[in-house]
Amino acid sequence: MNIKSICIAALVAGGACQPSAMLAAASDYSFEPVTAHVKKGDDVTVAVRLIDKRTHKPVLNAVIIQTRIDMTPEGMASMMSKLKPLPNPEPGVYAFKTELSMQGGWLLSIAAKVQGEPETVTGKVTFKATP
Repeated sequence: MNIKSICIAALVAGGACQPSAMLAAASDYSFEPVTAHVKKGDDVTVAVRLIDKRTHKPVLNAVIIQTRIDMTPEGMASMMSKLKPLPNPEPGVYAFKTELSMQGGWLLSIAAKVQGEPETVTGKVTFKATP
Protein backbone atom coordinates (compact mmCIF):
# COMPACT_ATOMS: atom_id res chain seq x y z
CA MET A 1 0.00 0.00 0.00
CA ASN A 2 1.51 3.36 -0.97
CA ILE A 3 1.14 6.71 0.78
CA LYS A 4 -1.52 7.91 -1.65
CA SER A 5 -3.67 4.87 -0.86
CA ILE A 6 -3.20 5.45 2.88
CA CYS A 7 -4.23 9.11 2.53
CA ILE A 8 -7.30 8.25 0.47
CA ALA A 9 -8.31 5.58 3.02
CA ALA A 10 -7.87 8.08 5.86
CA LEU A 11 -9.96 10.71 4.07
CA VAL A 12 -12.70 8.18 3.29
CA ALA A 13 -12.74 7.12 6.94
CA GLY A 14 -13.22 10.77 7.91
CA GLY A 15 -9.70 11.31 9.18
CA ALA A 16 -7.04 13.68 8.02
CA CYS A 17 -3.82 12.75 6.35
CA GLN A 18 -0.60 14.68 6.68
CA PRO A 19 1.98 13.15 4.34
CA SER A 20 4.75 15.42 5.64
CA ALA A 21 4.34 13.97 9.15
CA MET A 22 4.31 10.44 7.78
CA LEU A 23 7.48 11.08 5.78
CA ALA A 24 9.45 12.73 8.60
CA ALA A 25 13.06 11.66 8.89
CA ALA A 26 16.01 12.51 11.11
CA SER A 27 17.30 14.72 8.27
CA ASP A 28 14.22 16.96 8.76
CA TYR A 29 15.82 18.36 11.93
CA SER A 30 18.92 20.43 12.57
CA PHE A 31 20.83 21.76 15.55
CA GLU A 32 22.03 25.37 15.49
CA PRO A 33 24.01 27.37 18.05
CA VAL A 34 22.08 29.86 20.15
CA THR A 35 25.30 31.91 20.32
CA ALA A 36 28.23 30.75 18.19
CA HIS A 37 30.83 32.89 20.02
CA VAL A 38 31.49 32.19 23.72
CA LYS A 39 34.23 33.27 26.11
CA LYS A 40 36.80 30.60 26.89
CA GLY A 41 36.96 29.48 30.49
CA ASP A 42 36.18 26.86 33.10
CA ASP A 43 32.48 27.56 33.44
CA VAL A 44 31.13 28.09 29.92
CA THR A 45 27.55 27.52 28.81
CA VAL A 46 26.97 26.34 25.24
CA ALA A 47 23.41 26.07 23.98
CA VAL A 48 21.82 24.71 20.82
CA ARG A 49 18.37 25.01 19.33
CA LEU A 50 16.81 21.94 17.69
CA ILE A 51 14.78 23.04 14.66
CA ASP A 52 12.23 21.17 12.56
CA LYS A 53 13.34 22.23 9.07
CA ARG A 54 9.85 21.61 7.64
CA THR A 55 8.15 24.12 9.95
CA HIS A 56 11.17 26.21 11.04
CA LYS A 57 9.96 25.85 14.65
CA PRO A 58 11.94 24.69 17.69
CA VAL A 59 11.49 21.06 18.71
CA LEU A 60 10.25 20.78 22.29
CA ASN A 61 11.00 17.96 24.72
CA ALA A 62 13.66 16.14 22.72
CA VAL A 63 15.71 13.72 24.81
CA ILE A 64 19.43 14.33 24.45
CA ILE A 65 21.09 10.92 24.46
CA GLN A 66 24.69 11.71 23.54
CA THR A 67 27.00 14.73 23.59
CA ARG A 68 30.69 15.35 23.03
CA ILE A 69 32.73 18.53 22.57
CA ASP A 70 36.20 18.60 21.00
CA MET A 71 38.48 21.22 19.55
CA THR A 72 37.98 21.49 15.81
CA PRO A 73 40.71 20.23 13.44
CA GLU A 74 42.14 23.76 13.20
CA GLY A 75 42.87 23.54 16.92
CA MET A 76 43.93 20.49 18.90
CA ALA A 77 41.58 17.76 17.66
CA SER A 78 42.58 15.43 20.50
CA MET A 79 41.43 17.95 23.15
CA MET A 80 38.04 17.06 24.58
CA SER A 81 35.99 18.59 27.40
CA LYS A 82 33.18 17.19 29.56
CA LEU A 83 29.61 18.44 29.21
CA LYS A 84 27.02 18.73 31.98
CA PRO A 85 23.37 19.15 30.94
CA LEU A 86 21.61 22.26 32.25
CA PRO A 87 17.89 22.98 32.51
CA ASN A 88 16.47 24.15 29.20
CA PRO A 89 16.64 27.97 29.23
CA GLU A 90 13.70 28.20 26.82
CA PRO A 91 11.54 25.75 24.85
CA GLY A 92 13.52 23.96 22.15
CA VAL A 93 16.91 25.08 23.53
CA TYR A 94 19.30 22.56 25.06
CA ALA A 95 22.17 23.92 27.18
CA PHE A 96 25.34 22.43 28.63
CA LYS A 97 28.06 23.56 31.02
CA THR A 98 31.61 22.83 29.84
CA GLU A 99 35.22 23.92 30.08
CA LEU A 100 36.69 25.51 26.97
CA SER A 101 40.28 25.91 28.12
CA MET A 102 41.67 27.25 24.85
CA GLN A 103 40.44 29.83 22.42
CA GLY A 104 39.50 28.63 18.95
CA GLY A 105 36.92 26.35 17.43
CA TRP A 106 35.08 23.68 19.40
CA LEU A 107 32.78 21.09 17.82
CA LEU A 108 29.73 19.86 19.72
CA SER A 109 28.49 16.47 18.48
CA ILE A 110 24.96 15.79 19.70
CA ALA A 111 22.29 13.11 19.33
CA ALA A 112 18.65 13.30 20.39
CA LYS A 113 15.43 11.37 20.30
CA VAL A 114 12.45 13.36 19.04
CA GLN A 115 8.94 12.27 20.02
CA GLY A 116 7.33 10.36 17.16
CA GLU A 117 10.59 10.10 15.19
CA PRO A 118 11.97 6.54 14.97
CA GLU A 119 15.46 7.65 13.91
CA THR A 120 17.98 9.34 16.16
CA VAL A 121 18.56 12.98 15.22
CA THR A 122 22.25 13.88 15.14
CA GLY A 123 24.13 17.08 14.53
CA LYS A 124 27.45 18.89 14.79
CA VAL A 125 27.59 22.51 15.94
CA THR A 126 30.70 24.69 15.98
CA PHE A 127 31.40 27.22 18.74
CA LYS A 128 34.23 29.77 18.73
CA ALA A 129 35.87 30.32 22.12
CA THR A 130 37.27 33.85 22.40
CA PRO A 131 39.56 35.43 25.02
